Amino acid sequence: MSNDVSLVVFDCDGTLVDSQHSVVAAMTEAWRAHGLSEPEPGEVRRVIGLPLVTGVASLLPEGAAVAPERVAESYRRAFFELRRRQEVVEPLFPGAHAALDAIEAAGRLLGIATGKSRRGLIATLEGHGLAGRFVTLNTADDAKGKPAPDMVLRAMAEVGAGPEATLVVGDTVFDMEMARNAGVRCVGVGWGYHPADELAAAGADRVVHSFTELPAAIADILPGPPA
Repeated sequence: MSNDVSLVVFDCDGTLVDSQHSVVAAMTEAWRAHGLSEPEPGEVRRVIGLPLVTGVASLLPEGAAVAPERVAESYRRAFFELRRRQEVVEPLFPGAHAALDAIEAAGRLLGIATGKSRRGLIATLEGHGLAGRFVTLNTADDAKGKPAPDMVLRAMAEVGAGPEATLVVGDTVFDMEMARNAGVRCVGVGWGYHPADELAAAGADRVVHSFTELPAAIADILPGPPA
């Protein structure tokens, strides 16, 4: 591994963009398609970031007659329809662009590890002018999902970064666990879908509450690349 590569791997939903409204809408439509009572929005937010089938399985009522894989496919169709109708709501969290600029200016590479599909991730990045900002993209289509370490390990291998020079930024305990399973450091963000105390308990080295705090937090935790 190269000693001059420093990598910061971001989660997407709940960290870069607030996608909860569209996720809840698509999940609700999927439940309706199978005659199921609508899931509670708060419970849906809790599983954002997990592999889709895993999240669906945890939300389905005990003894449900429909397989999680079928409901997950209905969710994909519902989300695709939302995007086709240009009704996907996933605004960028305030300060994201400036924080990414500052992290890059410090000589660090940017990556993403997300439970989104690659198609969905590309659409999100393009919609916010972020296409090309991230040198490595790992999605649910590319590797085993969180909290497995696979996406982070792939990102490190792709750019040549060692675990001592890699850090994960995310909003859920699944992100913190993924980072710990990959042997890297992590920062939790308090504006997403899991409470700050849960992020800390899951192993976050730091929890920040605005994007303006993030570059300094990363600099404190992760050694910078050589000048």
